[in-house]
Amino acid sequence: MPRTAFARLALFAAVLALSVVVLGAYVRLSHAGLGCPDWPGCYGRLDVPDEPHLIASANAAFPDRPVEVAKAWKEMLHRYLASGLGLAIVVLAALAWRQRQVPGQARVLPLALVALVVFQGVLGMWTVTLLLKPLVVTSHLLFGLTTLALLWWLALRHAPLVPTLSPAGSWRGWGLLALLLLVGQIALGGWTSTNYAALACPDLPTCQGQWWPTTDFSTAYTLWHGLGRSYEGGVLDNAARVTIHLTHRLGAIVVGGVIGGLAWRLLRAAERPLRVLGGVLATLLATQISLGLANVALHLPLPVAVAHNAGAAALLLALVTLQHMLRPKDVT
Repeated sequence: MPRTAFARLALFAAVLALSVVVLGAYVRLSHAGLGCPDWPGCYGRLDVPDEPHLIASANAAFPDRPVEVAKAWKEMLHRYLASGLGLAIVVLAALAWRQRQVPGQARVLPLALVALVVFQGVLGMWTVTLLLKPLVVTSHLLFGLTTLALLWWLALRHAPLVPTLSPAGSWRGWGLLALLLLVGQIALGGWTSTNYAALACPDLPTCQGQWWPTTDFSTAYTLWHGLGRSYEGGVLDNAARVTIHLTHRLGAIVVGGVIGGLAWRLLRAAERPLRVLGGVLATLLATQISLGLANVALHLPLPVAVAHNAGAAALLLALVTLQHMLRPKDVT
């Protein structure tokens, strides 16, 4: 099946969504999430006030958040890119509606993506107005990855990127289990990042010199800590942050084992496309584990931390690809 305009746009939107997710991680990890204290503009403008008289005026209007030009530009570039993604999704939905009579054309999912990207915009606004509340920021990450995964699914279903197969065995169940566990681990990683717990355990394989230091699960996983306070830099004490970090480490062991086992089985499959995907999964998993260890050993260098976020997105796309390969093309 040749690539249609819909398929090409879905693929473009998926690449754009990946860029938005990675840039969002960069903004968060470089502490630029409040680089613009208002929304959707920046200090009341659609660009960044970077001239002396504009900075003085912005500082007078927002005395509690003086202008930091570099951080403000990071935040605004992320908003510009996200706006472009929203426009691409609206066009995608319009194309789907126009071609709704074409056999095999996805109809519901493109429209659902419009609602999803609008909700993402609301979460982006709340990220700023609620001062980096972890529940909101983590949700923003998860729904951003959901948008990415659904766009990739649309691209796979409408363009001949990889084949669909009907292999023997319980591949779909294994793949679905790995996908669900990965989503849970990504949520744990987001919670670790948004609560500034990535360096709560600065050593390996122990944590603060202990195999199991003092923990506080009730505080660590309290989703709502109230309004009217800034969460920049985190508000939890050491025990709660250690708990979050340890949980993420334990989750990595479980998820790594399941995805590693799946990759091993795929490498031994009779069908060559499954073997290729098994190699991709194994490579991504090894890279992701290495990046996670490097984050601790090197004390969270920004390039490594951003790459770790990108690695999670890549693993997600690989497991979505597996689900596509194991489902008949008439299932949309």
